[in-house]
Amino acid sequence: MKNGSAQCKMTGACRGVRLHPGSDDMRRVYLDNAAAMPLLPEVTEAMLPYLGDVFGNPSSLHDWGDGAREAMEAAREQVARLIGGNAGEVVFTGSGTEANNLAVKGLALAQQKKGKHVVVSAIEHFSVLHSARTMAKRGFEVSEVPVDKHGVVDPDDVHRSLREDTILVSIMHANGEVGTLEPTSEISRITRERDVLFHTDAVATTGTIPVDVRELGVDALSLAGNQFYGPKGVGALWVRKGVRIMPLLDGGIQERGRRAGTENVPAIVGLGRAAELASDRMAERMKHLSVLRNRLLKELPEAIEQVIVTGHPRNRLPGHASFCVEFIEGEAMLMLLNSKGIAVSSGSACTSRALKASHVLIAMGLAHEIAQGSILLTLAADNSGQDIDYVLEAMPPVVDRLRQMSPLYDRYMKTGKGGS
Repeated sequence: MKNGSAQCKMTGACRGVRLHPGSDDMRRVYLDNAAAMPLLPEVTEAMLPYLGDVFGNPSSLHDWGDGAREAMEAAREQVARLIGGNAGEVVFTGSGTEANNLAVKGLALAQQKKGKHVVVSAIEHFSVLHSARTMAKRGFEVSEVPVDKHGVVDPDDVHRSLREDTILVSIMHANGEVGTLEPTSEISRITRERDVLFHTDAVATTGTIPVDVRELGVDALSLAGNQFYGPKGVGALWVRKGVRIMPLLDGGIQERGRRAGTENVPAIVGLGRAAELASDRMAERMKHLSVLRNRLLKELPEAIEQVIVTGHPRNRLPGHASFCVEFIEGEAMLMLLNSKGIAVSSGSACTSRALKASHVLIAMGLAHEIAQGSILLTLAADNSGQDIDYVLEAMPPVVDRLRQMSPLYDRYMKTGKGGS
């Protein structure tokens, strides 16, 4: 079956009938969009001149540099408009991970005369958690606030964690693994009252749901292009005007001295165009994705017993459906689903090959053996109801096959013990 024209219009990238390689009739369903999304044709088209004729260095003082510099500054404006900031507050980076590293390390180093205490949540992306732990090795102190069973940070826990020497709080806007939205605005009111800088990792939300840095009340915000139909290998950090930040890369004066190195102009142009399209199409995308997500959240546990929905049941990203399937390993599910032409993930793409239980799910209170059965289905605007039908048809036999080989499931069937 072909995807409908409505989905094609929302993405601009119809992929038509998606068949498995080597098969004449197997449908292909891509539900790993949190890891990588397809480039929109409009984004590719915008990038092409800067991979060819317009090749100058934006720092050069001649005509060849002018075209590259003007395109980069236009992209900076597009990104700033998407998040409600000013262009001069946007620093281009090589990824969301780099943006998070620059935020946590750069802000902490710039404020260390005031104190050396940093607060993060237990479910942050590893680019935040590991950055904080690196700062701990440099003499900083790091406090991790817990989350509830849905992955929600309690603002009161943040408030209790603050000390006289606290200089930075970094709490994500939404968790990309379970889709839970965090009470960012409430947390920012607490940090403002205490004159503490607040950074949010908004990689999972920017370009997907409305993000406004002024309404959120944050001092710094990270984003990445590959999360909203832009290119991989490009991100940005918004830093509120007047906030001091130390650069992490030594070199030239690019990005107003905040990030050295010749800019990736084609990717930055693509990021800007993707940001512009996200602004135009966001409402329609959200409506479409929410319908498909809600079907998965409701119908998958109905089709397969002993399946736990992870993340907040309602306050979550529109395209995220995450579960733990008991008695089996998530990686085994991924491989068998892939053989049926279905692409999903088991936790964060950054840890999917680590074969370890998700730190996010463990922090949410799930037992290690249950967390091992995690599966994440992330939707894009060209996914259709037929895609969901196919997943709901294909997944139960996969789970049943794996459970027949599971001693845990065998014990559960004999004793009724071992389930959630």
